[in-house]
Amino acid sequence: MNKSIFTYLFLLIGLFIISCRGNKEDSKVVEVRYSGALKTIMSGDIQSVIELDSLSKLDNLYALGAAENLKGEIQIFNGQPSNSSVKNGSIVISDSFDQGGSLLVYACVKEWEEQRIDGNLNKKELEALIYELAKEQAINVEKPFSFLLEGAIGSLDWHVIDWEDGDTVHSHEKHKNSGLNGTLQNEEVQIIGFYSTKHKTIFTHHTTNMHMHFKTNDNKLAGHIDDLNTSSSITLKLPKQ
Repeated sequence: MNKSIFTYLFLLIGLFIISCRGNKEDSKVVEVRYSGALKTIMSGDIQSVIELDSLSKLDNLYALGAAENLKGEIQIFNGQPSNSSVKNGSIVISDSFDQGGSLLVYACVKEWEEQRIDGNLNKKELEALIYELAKEQAINVEKPFSFLLEGAIGSLDWHVIDWEDGDTVHSHEKHKNSGLNGTLQNEEVQIIGFYSTKHKTIFTHHTTNMHMHFKTNDNKLAGHIDDLNTSSSITLKLPKQ
């Protein structure tokens, strides 16, 4: 065989092996994806940007967001929707993928590593602790990552949006008060959250690096978290590296 051809083939094989190894390493990274943006919603554009049914076949799906036209909240835990909306002054929970979203943040997480968080922490303190614990677990905190919180929460302020048709003037306070809202105390909950230092006004508000939704263990209430205090021991789960 011609020496130059042999060298060329050798280089091709080497590049193929490197490429395969790179793909194998990349497969360990849990990628956070999103559709829509909070700043787009705040500008008055609340139409659907994604159909949930397009994600229904994904394994180990975790997601949160706002329903199309801001008619409810989206929460998906391990492929199971607990989407909430307001009907006749009451919260209704749906397990259907048959709707769209004005905003959706999601990731597929097969395995989690858990640890206990003790003490009375407010939202800001919890945010800082999650960041430090993620770094300790070798999560790349320069990129967005997902997390779960499970257990009895001290207090949790929530809302489920029910935007008035035709209203084009948006604010965070109007979003909180347009539907139903309230406070839970000493309730067992499951929380899905997404953390990013680089997505303010995209999928986190401008005052925080976290966006969190919840559902109660009896699945009778679910929605967006406005504020919380742990006030007791709770389990934090981060994607296994």
